Amino acid sequence: MLEVNNIEVVYSHVILVLKGVSLSVPAGGIVALLGANGAGKTTTLKAISNLLHSERGEVTKGNIQFEGSEIQNLSPTELVSSGCIQVMEGRHCFGHLSIEENLMTGAYTRKDGSAAIKQDLEKVYEYFPRLRERKRSQAGYTSGGEQQMCAIGRALMSRPKMILLDEPSMGLAPQLVEEIFEIVKNLNEKEGVSFLLAEQNTNVALRYATYGYILESGRVVMDGDAKELRENEDVKEFYLGVGGEGRRSFRDVKHYRRRKRWLA
Repeated sequence: MLEVNNIEVVYSHVILVLKGVSLSVPAGGIVALLGANGAGKTTTLKAISNLLHSERGEVTKGNIQFEGSEIQNLSPTELVSSGCIQVMEGRHCFGHLSIEENLMTGAYTRKDGSAAIKQDLEKVYEYFPRLRERKRSQAGYTSGGEQQMCAIGRALMSRPKMILLDEPSMGLAPQLVEEIFEIVKNLNEKEGVSFLLAEQNTNVALRYATYGYILESGRVVMDGDAKELRENEDVKEFYLGVGGEGRRSFRDVKHYRRRKRWLA
């Protein structure tokens, strides 16, 4: 469904952020894009959703295809209409609008009538019962978890084929993180929505994804089936905090400098 082919991204005509990134997302898949803060995950998603220009960034090499068509020249609005939508890091709800008004903004580009939109609104409330309870509340006064649910629900209102989900666990309690990821799994299985998931929480992401890519300094340094990545010794050590002898204390880090195999 989505093919990113050897792209480079430059900010302000000077700063090279992505250096030949390639990845693919199959129809009906959940693919995790992993890496530390600053690795290039958000930039990759913004390159796909054509939001780089607002930050003086541009794709200078490579191409991006969605359902077989190149999308670099599409506006973000046209890309949403074609079925690919990004849920931004930090949720970005309209704080002065109610939860339901926020959800309805997701249907802005649709032209299939109010009955179909109302039907999809009910479906969102079925997936997110808490939003039904808070639908009249101003989004700015709801919890972080409720705002994340609102942001995903708003994306669903556009009837997406693919959602680019940026750091859904950021700032949330572990119990809420599990709840959000379970909903992502249900949307994937029941609605057929594909996900490209940028996430620092490698442990959770690899439990729900089918495939994963690891970014470091703007490059893909490793990729593979999620189960294989979870069992990889380097991934366990550098991203899950577990070495060959079990969990290590952070106090041991300065005395322990095992070289990553992919950099050897």
